[in-house]
Parts: sequence; structure tokens; C-alpha cells
Amino acid sequence: MPLRFTLRQLEYFIAVGEAGSIALAAEKVNVTAPSMSSAIAQLEAGFGVQLFTRRHAQGSALTPVGQQFMEQARIVLASAAKLNDLAHIHTGSVLGSLRVGCLRTFVQLMVPQLRRSFETRYPNVEFSQLELDQAQIFDALGASRIDLALTYDMSIPSDIDFHPLRDLPPFAIFDVDHPLADKTSVTAGDLLEHDMVMLDMPHSSDYFLSLFRTLGRRPRIAERTNEISIQRGLIANGYGFGIANLRTVSESSMDGKPLKFVPLKTDVPHLRLGIALSRAAHVSRTIQAFIDHCHEISDAGALPGMKS
Repeated sequence: MPLRFTLRQLEYFIAVGEAGSIALAAEKVNVTAPSMSSAIAQLEAGFGVQLFTRRHAQGSALTPVGQQFMEQARIVLASAAKLNDLAHIHTGSVLGSLRVGCLRTFVQLMVPQLRRSFETRYPNVEFSQLELDQAQIFDALGASRIDLALTYDMSIPSDIDFHPLRDLPPFAIFDVDHPLADKTSVTAGDLLEHDMVMLDMPHSSDYFLSLFRTLGRRPRIAERTNEISIQRGLIANGYGFGIANLRTVSESSMDGKPLKFVPLKTDVPHLRLGIALSRAAHVSRTIQAFIDHCHEISDAGALPGMKS
């Protein structure tokens, strides 16, 4: 007798496997926990295997066979998505879900406007976003938890494709009373004798330190933070300079104090802002529509929140 299961059951199974908890997974996909628990039980009964080890107050952990089922379930859902996409191509439709990851340093700057303009253009797309650091982006793309990501071309692994949108030269950021604030440009050597507020995130901090590598010295790091708004607040209040590759429309900290952005001259290649995708992933019509949408906005010099 052939096995019978639904794509919805597989979606619920993957959601629990990723969340590690039926309650968390149910909240994420907006269904009741009993409905999700029932779907998992039906899968286990249908295949005659145990997919999860359930521990009270510790959630649900995938069994070894559950981990193998997870890999195949993703393949099945990806194949189903290709069938949907085939239909969309013939009907000219752009619809379905789109899961976009975004680097934490600029998600608040760029994604809300990009999302609104894309959803206005394609109202049948279910858009969701996830704020991540660079290491988490690579992991999420590899595990198919997101369809694509807006990020920088920092340490891109060989299994990730990168579509550049914009070149991003570096800037030193100062408070208005800093002795270097009125310079037309600065070098890494100019910065060595001044305190630095480091934006300390995976891969990002490596890039900032690379700007000083040819000098054989490290910058004088006085403060570290993984939040760009906190970095700007510390800079604006005199705790040191910072380095950024985004010159934003707003040139003030969240407490309203002004900042000075001064071009940083360097031989280190500029970062590029762009879209990252797994090379193994199927590029659906909806994914391609979002890529094209971002390119159109970038080519027009209208990326949200950034000075042209």
C-alpha cells in the first residue's frame, strides 16, 4: 500500500525540526500546537519511524532517522515549488512565499522600503524577513531557511552565488568635535592614534581590521558593540571614531547628535552590497522578481536610506 503524506505535514515537520519545539514552530507558522503535533504523529505513524525525541521542557530533538528525513523533506518541498513555479511561468504570476535574510547592520535602513515597494508591485507574494549576521546568513542559505539574503560580499563561500548591487567605499565616522572631523579624507594611518568604536560582528570586524593590516598595527579599540545604533551613539558622544561602508541619509545618532562621515582612503578592495543565494537552490520566478526589483532600484540610485 503506498505511503500517503501531505506537503503541509512535511512543512510542519521541517518547522519543528528547525525550531526544536512544537510550540515555537506552531507560533512561527501560525497554527495551533495540537494541529502541528497531530501532523507529526501522522507522519511517524505512516512511515513507522520515530522522527523526534521528545523531552519535557526541552523541546523536540530530531532522531538520526529524523535528520535524514529532514534532508529529503526539503528536497520534496523544493521539487513541489518547481512545479508551482512552472505554472507561474505559464500564467505570468509572481506569488507564493519569499523568505529574505538581511545583514543586521542595515536591515532597518533598507528592507522596510524594499519590502513595501515589492509587495505593492506583487501583492500575492507572502514576504518574510530575518535579521542575521554574516555567518548566520551562510548557515540559513545552506539549510534552506531563507531563499536569498541582502548582504555584503564578505568571505562568500564557494557554494554561494553573489549578485552585486552597489560598490561601498569605506567612511570614517566622527563626532563633530573630533580633531579629524573636518578633514576632506583620512587614511588608516591617520586613525591609529585615536580611540575606535568597533562594530564587532562575525566577518565585519575582520574587514575593518584589514584596513589597518598593511600598517602592521591594530587600531586602538576602546569600545565594541554589535549594534550599529549603539556604535553611532557612542561615536556621537565622543567615545571614538567608527568605520562604516554605508553613508546613510540620516547622519545623526538616535539621540539626535550629528555625525561626520569622512571618506577613508585605502587600497583594500571596497565592499559590495548585493544578493546572496545558495548555488544549489532553485531560483523561482518570485525569487528572480525580487532580484530584478533590487537591481532596478539600485541602478536608479534609489536604494533606501543611502546617499547616492
